[in-house]
Parts: sequence; C-alpha cells; structure tokens
Amino acid sequence: MARTTPHDHSPADVQPLYLRVANQLLGELRDGAVPPGERLPGERRLAEHFGVSRETVRQALEVLRRDGLLTTDRRGSHATLPGPPAGSPAPLVFPVGARAAEPRTGDRATVAWEAPPPEHAAELGLAPGRPTLMHRYTSASAGGSGRRTAVTSFSAVALAEVEELARYRDRADGVASAQLRRAYDWMRRAGLTLHHRDTITQLTDPASVRVVRRVHDQYERPLEITDLLVDTRQDALVYEFTLPAAG
Repeated sequence: MARTTPHDHSPADVQPLYLRVANQLLGELRDGAVPPGERLPGERRLAEHFGVSRETVRQALEVLRRDGLLTTDRRGSHATLPGPPAGSPAPLVFPVGARAAEPRTGDRATVAWEAPPPEHAAELGLAPGRPTLMHRYTSASAGGSGRRTAVTSFSAVALAEVEELARYRDRADGVASAQLRRAYDWMRRAGLTLHHRDTITQLTDPASVRVVRRVHDQYERPLEITDLLVDTRQDALVYEFTLPAAG
C-alpha cells in the first residue's frame, strides 16, 4: 500500500497558478494597495511583482474582471472594489475657488471650444488662435456678494489623456451647464500625477484677489491654467490639503 502523508494532494486539489495570483492581487486590492478607481500597474510590472509570466497575469486579471472586481479600457485596468475614491478623504474640487463639493444656488459653469487668452495659450504650448476646451465658473451669494469668477484653459495633453474631458468637445457650446468638478479625479484616474502651483496676487481693489493656478503632470507637461478673481469682502478663500503619513 502506498504511504500517504497529510500533505499529499490529488492533481484536482492543486489550485492553478493564475488563480493563486488572482487571489493574491485581490488581497492587495482589499488592503488598499491600489485605491478604488485607480489604475493598476501594467502586466509587466505585475508579472515581476508576483514572479510569474505575463500570460499568467492576464489570466488572473480576467478572473477578477469576470467577478466585477476590475474594469479594463484602453488606458488599462482599474480596481472597482467598494470604497472611497482614490485620493484624500476630501478630494480637491475643480476649479480652484469652488466653494463646496456639490454645486449650489448661484453657481454657474459652462464649457466652450474656442481660442484661449494669449497668456493661457503661451503657458499651455498652444499656437496662437488654436481653440481648446475652456471652462467658465461663476459663483455668488443670493444677494450678489462674495462673487467668484474662474476661467480655465485645458491643454492638448489633458484632452488627449483624459477621456472624460475630451467628451466635452462636442457639447462645448458656451451655454449649457457643464460641471467639471471631478476634473482632477479624472486626471488622476488617467494615470497623471498632478502638480499644482497657485499664485495669489492682491489687486488694486483691496477687497479682491487674483489666484492663478497652473497644473502640470509628472512629465512636466502642462494640463490646465485657471484664472480666479475673488471678492474677499464677504468670503475667505480657503485652501485645504491632506498629506499622507510617511512610510
């Protein structure tokens, strides 16, 4: 009689390698290695991480897709586990100066496809007169005080990389309401690391300030520039940042 041990398994009991990789990746996703909505590393990096072939990684990703835990488009695979969106607990709202996470009475936002101001075109590397996606935002209290106006020009890079922004080109009539408050989340989900530089200038009118925000990605490519004018007699202009803990 053949001797057996508690560690003996029939071939049918051995879990295929791609399923083991799928389970390991799922565990890492649940641990927050890749936040919900964030793009996963490419197949090559995953293969190196798990010490398997790219074909095994493809099979593992397909298992998670079938279970609704991943979604894949032309930009890669994204985690879809339940949870808060990638980023800080209070994600940065577009445009600079927007008052709250949701539009309120007195807020107005539209988009147009037109040539930006010359200074915007120069900052974004656009040829003079070349149109791009322009966003305009106004906000004021019921009495008309505390007015804020913001004008944003997006670069060709932003429109090429961020699908959600590119979709607005065909409906950018300058009239219909167009809320782009999640624009920074869209950029991050497209794999762009955002670097913000805000310049605050006191205007001749002591009750008003001008804020110019310039945003570029990890490759130093410009993404957008926003000009914000704020009536500060009624409101404080608040900037809120969340920095992750070290390590």
